[in-house]
Parts: sequence; C-alpha cells; structure tokens
Amino acid sequence: MVTAGFCRLMAQYNAWQNASLYAAADELDPAEREADRGAHFASIRATLSHLLWADHVWMSRLAEWAKPPVGLDRSTDFVSDWPALVEGRRSADANIRDWAGGLTDQGLDGSLSWYSGALGRDAETPRVLCVVHMFNHQTHHRGQVHAMLTAAGATPEATDLFAMPEGAGWR
Repeated sequence: MVTAGFCRLMAQYNAWQNASLYAAADELDPAEREADRGAHFASIRATLSHLLWADHVWMSRLAEWAKPPVGLDRSTDFVSDWPALVEGRRSADANIRDWAGGLTDQGLDGSLSWYSGALGRDAETPRVLCVVHMFNHQTHHRGQVHAMLTAAGATPEATDLFAMPEGAGWR
C-alpha cells in the first residue's frame, strides 16, 4: 500500500539524487552536458530539463502548480540555461518535499482527470497511481542521466535508496 509516508520518503530520495546528479553534472564542461549521448532525450541537460518539465506537469495536477508553458515536444528546452535549470530543480524539489510533507493518506484517494497530450485523449487515473508514476518517472530518467554522467567521467553518488543519508537533499 502506498502511503503519505512513502511519498515523503520518495520526495526526500528525489531531492538527494537530484543534488548528486546536478553536482556531478556541474563538474562537466557545458559542451559535455549538451553532447548527444544516444539517450532518448540525447543529452544530460536535455534529459534533466525534460524531468523538471514532467515534475511540473504532474505537480500541476496533484498540487495546483502552474502548468509548463510548453508541451512534451519542447520539454527538453523547458529550461535550457544551466544555472536556471539548477535553481529550478532545487526549487521544485523543495516544493515537492513540502507537498509530500503535508500529504495525508486520504489525500491519495480519488482520481485525477486531465487531457493527456502523450495519449492524445482524456485520461482518468487513481491519484495514488499518478503519484507513484511521478516518482517512478523521476527514477527512470535519473538512471539515464547517471549512466550518461558516468560515461562522461563524472562520479555521481550511488543510487541505492537504503544508502540515503539522513536529511539528504537540497535543503
């Protein structure tokens, strides 16, 4: 069963992992962050931009954040400036942690309805499944970025959830 406590844990894990990836990516030359590495979204920066975009999309549905002004086809350029991307990620992670911190188990009940551009139709899904999807999507793309960073010679931290330090994250 997915609980509010699980969501708080995943929000903390998300922030910790993003802090690690962004620190490792920050050590690279800007051209290295932009290099096409054969991943679905090509580069480290583009994948991180897509991930921030997707978090804004999901949180616009879950917590009434502003919806991104661009669609999926432009998600890789949602934030193209590296310092702005770093700050946007830091802010989003803090806000996701705040949202999860105020979440109750009952807040996971019910369904969400929206128009899905990815599916090209209206969608309705249990809220709890949407939350799990958001955290799973984060982990999926962070794994891609971790692999690209490692191939570029950077050394992000381990990704093991059980190894997360107490109080880890951007705060």
